[in-house]
Amino acid sequence: MGGFAIGTSEFVIMGLITEMARDLGVTEPQVGHVISAYALGVVVGAPLLAIWGAKRRRRSLLLGFMGFYAVGNLACALAPDYHSLMLARFIDGLPHGAYFGVAALVAAHISPPEQRGTAVGRVMLGLSVALLVGNPLATWLGQVFGWRIAFVLVSLIALATVAMTAWRLPAGMGAPRTDALRELRDFNRAPIWLTLGIGAIGFSGMFAVFSYLTPALLQVTGVGEGFIPFALMAFGVGSIFGTLAGGWLFDRFGFRGAGIVLVWSMLLLLLFPLAAQSAWTVLPLVVAVGSMGALGPVLQSHLMDVARDAQTLAAASHHAAFNAANALGPWLGGMAITAGYGWTSTGYVGAATALGGLLIYALAQRNLRGRDSLPDAASG
Repeated sequence: MGGFAIGTSEFVIMGLITEMARDLGVTEPQVGHVISAYALGVVVGAPLLAIWGAKRRRRSLLLGFMGFYAVGNLACALAPDYHSLMLARFIDGLPHGAYFGVAALVAAHISPPEQRGTAVGRVMLGLSVALLVGNPLATWLGQVFGWRIAFVLVSLIALATVAMTAWRLPAGMGAPRTDALRELRDFNRAPIWLTLGIGAIGFSGMFAVFSYLTPALLQVTGVGEGFIPFALMAFGVGSIFGTLAGGWLFDRFGFRGAGIVLVWSMLLLLLFPLAAQSAWTVLPLVVAVGSMGALGPVLQSHLMDVARDAQTLAAASHHAAFNAANALGPWLGGMAITAGYGWTSTGYVGAATALGGLLIYALAQRNLRGRDSLPDAASG
């Protein structure tokens, strides 16, 4: 339920970008900067809140982070102008990564070791269900009643999450608390930073396409506004498949699953400009682009293996990295669009970032092989 609230809030602007631009008196690329503001909030908040919460009970952290999220979304709904909305979205993004990081750690801790990837995938499934149900529903409500109602809806879901978590999660559930200084020491190592780099660069292509999917469909594919919720649902279907597949890929192939997903992503993004020419071809492609979310469970699970005692900080920073991608993708895509390359140029931008992620993955694999060849004493 928490993932559903966060996913609905994070991605709803993509479906309402045209309505928000019209109401706020700005352009679509400027609304894209609001998406980036939220993502930057995640990037800033994830490590800071993870360090702050290192010695606190994880049940209390989940309750506090989601309560904060409810307040942040209400502030977005009440924002009077573009600049105040930018600030509210930045603040709203602060607890995102820390919440998911703690939730993933609790799920992995209570699961059999051979099913950790699947457990993490199930935690992140809330994001995918939001893309399938929450985002199209919020988009439709925003088209009918105004975009602000979408953030009110998220605030109510977040409050319900607080109540359900307090009811269902026993006190003391989850892994032992850790020391902040020890987390910082173990966090500052190459395997962690390279894994985060894969997410920040390699995943930004999906956001480059998805952030401007609505205007691309309206102006290139030539569909009406009523088609948009169905396109968002198609993306959600692919995201659910990708999230479940990502957990399976890690349990089956380990870290190599990241390379598989990145190659798949690069091929899909190269096809997007061609597929966008017809509604019949763009829908299957949108489903496939949604499946790029498989990268999330793979990287999250891999971080648990290499983070040592920096589990909370690494898990939270994983979501910071993905939201760095959420900031980088719309920014790069907006630059290409503003430069006159067209709405579908985001596909080529995304393919380039997927290639960048693949190069970082190759460096990470080389680093891991080098560490495996060292004696245990030296590698410590």
